[in-house]
This record gives sequence, C-alpha cells and structure tokens, in this order.
Amino acid sequence: MQLTDTRIRSAKPKAKAYKLSDGGGMYLLVSRDGGRYWRLDYRFAGKRRTLALGIYPAVTLSDARNLREAARVSLAKDVDPGTVKKAAKRAVKLAGGNTFDVVAHEWITTQQNRLSPAYCALFLARLKADIFPHIGSRPIAAIDAPELLDALRKVENRGAIETARRLRQYCGQVFRYAIVTGRAKSDPSADLKGALKSPFKSRGHKAMPLDEVANFVKSLEVYEGDPRTRLALRLVVLTFARTSELRAARWSEFENLEGIGPIWRIPAERMKMKREHLVPLAPQAVAIVQELRSLSGSENSPFLFPSPSREGYMSNNTMLFALYRMGYHGRATVHGFRAMASTALNEMGFRPDVVERQLAHEEQNAVRAAYNRAEYLGERRAMMIHWADYLDALASGNVLKFKAKSISQ
Repeated sequence: MQLTDTRIRSAKPKAKAYKLSDGGGMYLLVSRDGGRYWRLDYRFAGKRRTLALGIYPAVTLSDARNLREAARVSLAKDVDPGTVKKAAKRAVKLAGGNTFDVVAHEWITTQQNRLSPAYCALFLARLKADIFPHIGSRPIAAIDAPELLDALRKVENRGAIETARRLRQYCGQVFRYAIVTGRAKSDPSADLKGALKSPFKSRGHKAMPLDEVANFVKSLEVYEGDPRTRLALRLVVLTFARTSELRAARWSEFENLEGIGPIWRIPAERMKMKREHLVPLAPQAVAIVQELRSLSGSENSPFLFPSPSREGYMSNNTMLFALYRMGYHGRATVHGFRAMASTALNEMGFRPDVVERQLAHEEQNAVRAAYNRAEYLGERRAMMIHWADYLDALASGNVLKFKAKSISQ
C-alpha cells in the first residue's frame, strides 16, 4: 500500500520505532520521538544495505520517490546508490562547500543530536522556501546585510511578519556557524536588528505567546471546570472562530460529521463581514462536536453550547473566565487565539491567502477583493488537519515549542 501525505501526517509515535512502506524498498521510519525519516533498503553485491533519503517534511513524499527512482537507475547500471551519494557530497564540498545552502545543511546535521527532528525539518523547510531561492547558491562570505534584507523583505511583503523575523534568526545561526568554521568573517543578520517590521500587537485581544501554547494545550486536557467550557476552548483553538460565532453555533450548521469532508457552515447573518463562512473540520474537531452531542441537555437545545441558567447560549465571559482560572488573566484572551494561530500557520509555511480565508478576514484591497473569491477549501482542510495534529503532538510533548530562544541557547 503506497503512502499518502495524509497518512504520513497522521502517523503517531509509538513505544518503538516503526516503518510505513511505500513499496520498492522505500519506507518512512517513524521514531519514538515523532521524527519521520525516509529510508531505502536495497541489495548490492549480495549484501543488504540502507540508504538515508532525508527527513520528512523537508524531503516530501514526491522528493523521496524521485530519490528512490534515481537509486534504481544506479542499481540498473551496477552502481551502489550509497557510493553515488557519498561522491555527490564530496563534489559539493569541493565545488561549493562555502555556499549558504551547503553551510545551512551542514549546520543542521551537526545539531541533529541536540534538536528535535521536527525543528530540523521546519528549519530546512523555511530556508528552502524563502531563503535558498535568493541567496542559497551564493558564497556565504560574500553575502552582506542589504542582500539578506532584500530576501527577508520578500517574506514581509506577503504579510508573514513573524516568519521574516524568525528567518533572520535562522540565518544568524548559519552565519555564526560559518564564522567558527572559517568560511565567513561576519554575521550580516546581526546588522539587521531593528530593520524588520515588528509583529502587529492587538490592543484589545491579547494573543497567547507561541511558546506558551504547549503548556496551555496540556492544561486544557486536565481542565476540571464545566466540560462544555473545556470543549468550547478546544474547539475555538481548532477552528479559529470568533467567540460570538462559536458561542451561538447551532447543530444545524454542521454537515457530513459522519462522512467525507465534514464542515461547519456559519450563515452570513452570524458573521462579522455578513458573508457565509465555511470551516473545514479536522477529525479532532468532529470528535468534539460529537462529544458535545452526548452531553446531558443537548437534545433539548438547538445550540452546541446552551446556557445552563437561561434560554439561549453560553455567555460572553464563560470561556474568558475559564482562561483566568487557568492562570492566563492579562496574558491571553479567547479572541487572541486567532492571532496566535495566524502567526503559527504563517510560521509553518502555509500560504497567507489560505490562512486569511480561514480566519474569515476581508480583503482590504478593493481590486484584489473583486477578483479573489476563492475558498481554498482543499488547502484549508489540509491546513486544519495539520494544525490539529500539531496540537496533539504538543499535548504529548513530541514537538518543540515555537520560541526560537528555547532552541538556540
């Protein structure tokens, strides 16, 4: 049975490492800490050998299959793919071992025993998407601050302010490694301090810092208050809905909960922009809705979150006061989860248009808005599933926090 991206993303770590086969000797090795490593078993000169093809998701399923086919071609010519890989590494080192992309790969290799596989994969994926195309092939010693700033400005210009800031930190780690290995004289990222835009900070809806998300998710798992309040907080984190949209959610708005493509269809009259909004539901969100249905009193109310003391639905302050009881008074608001999710998803590399559509934000550019009515449902569903899986991984302690200083010190 061939692998799919969905099956790979949903693979959970177990007590022992295990393999997911894609055929032809290639498989994904899922380690106990959640790392996903591509491997290819083959025979050469009568001996069984294993070739490392890279780390998922930096090396995608398609990339791994291409590497498998290249290995097959080598074997057909009676050449050991392992020898080919070693020769290629030596050639790169001799011909271009001082380029930014080579130094970056070398640095992350030296850190694999210290950093989690998830962070290593994220580090390379972000550089591959936004930095390598601009300065990857440049000699690292020749890159100056204006050139690096130009690459980071391209990220800023698409609205990924936090991503640009973190990319500067990633590049700084590479430049500092180049200095200590004698391949660069200075770190141009240090000269860019204060040159990039600061992330927008909302005055009215304080967002939870990314480095506190892991503890919040774990705390929510053991929250001892009203079960509906706990489930409401979980659902708002999984869907990025506004508080008013979630509190007044009706059973009639949820479709295909038992089938393919479950979705929450919020009618236009309940939306801030007065436009119907579709929320693709990850399996974890579907499970919450089904759990809510099983709670006492649900059969007598049209609302998912009926008020226990009056007709209608949950009050405006119920979830906020729950956050206060969990220790987040003055540190986070329910609405702030939307800003937190936006920052995190941009950091993960999802397209800004897809993130903005999921948040039901209105396009500010009138001309662009007239032509851009895309729902991006396919991409949004994949994004929501990835996000839900990420939160599960945080709860189980298998993914590093976002905060850069927690992994660079």
